[in-house]
Amino acid sequence: MADYSDSLLKSVLKKTKTIAVVGVSMNSVRPSYYVARYLGLKGYKVIPVNPGHAGKRLFGEVVRGDLSDIQGPVDMVDIFRRSEAVPGIVDQALAEFPNLQTIWMQIGVEHAEAAAKAEARGVTVIQNRCPKIEYQRLFGELRMGGFATGIISSKL
Repeated sequence: MADYSDSLLKSVLKKTKTIAVVGVSMNSVRPSYYVARYLGLKGYKVIPVNPGHAGKRLFGEVVRGDLSDIQGPVDMVDIFRRSEAVPGIVDQALAEFPNLQTIWMQIGVEHAEAAAKAEARGVTVIQNRCPKIEYQRLFGELRMGGFATGIISSKL
């Protein structure tokens, strides 16, 4: 796993306002659903992207079929797709959002060439990490086992 400084991660999470979540699920038990929901609850504008659910509503937003269906600026593209899908997503993100700040690839998602291409355009790239987990860790919300469960153990 790449080593990203806490200051870099914190800076990205503080300056980001709008996040396009590519590969979001409508299923509430899927990580892409609860990560996107969590980010929305933390005040980010979350734009869900999934061609299989285009036109439906999720988190108060219309699900877009593609990044090109988004009107307005996007600060971060959060990728919940397999690594082999990353180059096309990165190419489209760079084409659609001239002021894009960050490409964030979820845990298990990495693509060195696509990352290098985005970085060459001045975009910060974070791979194989989860913004929900990093937010919780950096802003003091992590609980036992890495999840904010609300359960407190007396055996600590």
